[in-house]
Amino acid sequence: MALISDTSRGDWLRQRAGHWATAGGVAGTGLEAYARVLHPLPAHREDLRAFDGWGGHPIVEHRAWTWAELAALNGRHVHPLVQWVRLSGEEPPQGIEFEDGWTVGPPEEGQLDSAILAALTEHLGRATTTPDDLVAAVWNGWGDLNGGSASGSFVVGEPSEEQLRQLQEHAERRRLREAAVADALGGPTFEWPGREFHLMSASLALFAEPDWLDTASVDVWPAAGHTPQMLWSEDHSWVLATEIDWDFTIVAGSHGLIDGVLEDPRFEAFAIADSDDLTWSGDAVNSGGQA
Repeated sequence: MALISDTSRGDWLRQRAGHWATAGGVAGTGLEAYARVLHPLPAHREDLRAFDGWGGHPIVEHRAWTWAELAALNGRHVHPLVQWVRLSGEEPPQGIEFEDGWTVGPPEEGQLDSAILAALTEHLGRATTTPDDLVAAVWNGWGDLNGGSASGSFVVGEPSEEQLRQLQEHAERRRLREAAVADALGGPTFEWPGREFHLMSASLALFAEPDWLDTASVDVWPAAGHTPQMLWSEDHSWVLATEIDWDFTIVAGSHGLIDGVLEDPRFEAFAIADSDDLTWSGDAVNSGGQA
């Protein structure tokens, strides 16, 4: 895997760029069919009868919820154009707390869960003749990829020599990682309407393991810690797109590919058109957060 300096490999897709805030605006227009895959809802349950040392309730359970599970509780509706802020009634996007101790959502924006991506590779692999020749695009605006992120560590009271040594080692490891990432991502970027991306070569085999983000080195995957915002096969048979401000992913390709995704119970997915309105306003069913 390596950074792609020839950004013209994305010209075919850029020529298909549709209107912003539509599936065609992030995955290109003119493919046979489109699916919208909703990102899972992170959820945890607190034991409201117990207290920890800080006066809070201990968390006793974690699991992912579907959007349909939430809708069944709050009387709203999941449909192809559903939006989290309309479904949850919370704007800006935030989690919902229930009386039984569960806190649900919001779904992650801009990143596709690696386990979901791994499951999608099964369908994507059957729909391309070039599974080992993919182009992946990662947004160049992530802070940890462009030097714009910041982190800190602290200790209570006067730090010991050992604590100082650990802090210095942590800072040096971070510096070396950022230098390696900056070196790996040097070169031209691919311009898409409203976005710029680093392009890199990839294969479906890389994404097929759910823990690939934890094991891939910078040499294997230069954009350490991030799933692709765009991914397409070199035979141009399909496109996968996760816009950085969206909590869902678009899969575009043949009718057979999209039918397979829609029928797979591992995904909460809906068929949409490349011109559908995917803004918050597009959810007319739950408009204004009303059932």
